[in-house]
Amino acid sequence: MAFDKNLDKELFHEEVEFETTKITVGVFAYNNGIPKLQVSRENRSSEGDYSFNKLGRMTKEEAEAVIPVMKKALEKM
Repeated sequence: MAFDKNLDKELFHEEVEFETTKITVGVFAYNNGIPKLQVSRENRSSEGDYSFNKLGRMTKEEAEAVIPVMKKALEKM
């Protein structure tokens, strides 16, 4: 079965912006399944456009800003 975006329900979404990147925390349930936490990073180019990148490691500043958002997301799971 191929992924169908129409079956992916977003239960929570919040972004945390930094100088050159933003981290998005979301909760999604696919096809009325178990809600799952998703954390992603987008880097801003010199032109101001965002592009997806592997989240990888976070700085202490990023973690301190994102952890409270993740706790809010857990309440939606």
